[in-house]
Amino acid sequence: MLIKALTCTPLPRARLKLGFSDGTEGVVDLSALLESEGEMVAPLREPAYFDRVFLEAGAPTWPNGFDLAPWALHAELKAAGQLEAASQNA
Repeated sequence: MLIKALTCTPLPRARLKLGFSDGTEGVVDLSALLESEGEMVAPLREPAYFDRVFLEAGAPTWPNGFDLAPWALHAELKAAGQLEAASQNA
């Protein structure tokens, strides 16, 4: 099954709360990514810009076109034991 993000909420300190198509959710910390070099990542270091994240075809995406693979984020959270069943009132 191809995993997509169904919900995406920016959180303080470069984190995203993601709800996935398999009924799980988790919080991914992107602070290490934002410390990396690259002109696509640089704007995301500004909290107001980071907060402009939206979903495009199930992938967290920013206005400059930078996006993240939802299945990779899901796998990272699963490997770290940080996925849980999505809350019913979300």
